[in-house]
Amino acid sequence: MEGLTTIPSSLGPKETMDRLVAEIRAKGMNVFARIDHAAGAAEVGLKLRPTELILFGNALGGTPLMQSVQTVGIDLPLKVLVWQDAEGKTWVSYNEPRWIAQRHGVTSTEQVVSKMTDMLSAMLRKAADSH
Repeated sequence: MEGLTTIPSSLGPKETMDRLVAEIRAKGMNVFARIDHAAGAAEVGLKLRPTELILFGNALGGTPLMQSVQTVGIDLPLKVLVWQDAEGKTWVSYNEPRWIAQRHGVTSTEQVVSKMTDMLSAMLRKAADSH
């Protein structure tokens, strides 16, 4: 899927998400919301494997992109989906910051996008790796 990166986690969905929350906070960012899609499905009598979305970020990272093109705000704050497939494997998916910038025609913010990309990749690898 264009612009979407999915990496495997060596941990279960809950532990992966909990570690991701710790990484986000350790980087000084805010967790704006955690949405448990499986719990929402259960509330209406439907089944869904573990599927949880987290929204996070900070104004220093996102504002320069929105100053360039305000519609970037539809894709910010950053979002990460932690989910479990039918075989019980945990995955982590996210929209690539470069894809978000390209989608909205953002220019002259390559340094911000690169920093965001590197930070996100490092955080997610650390949250998804049991070693």
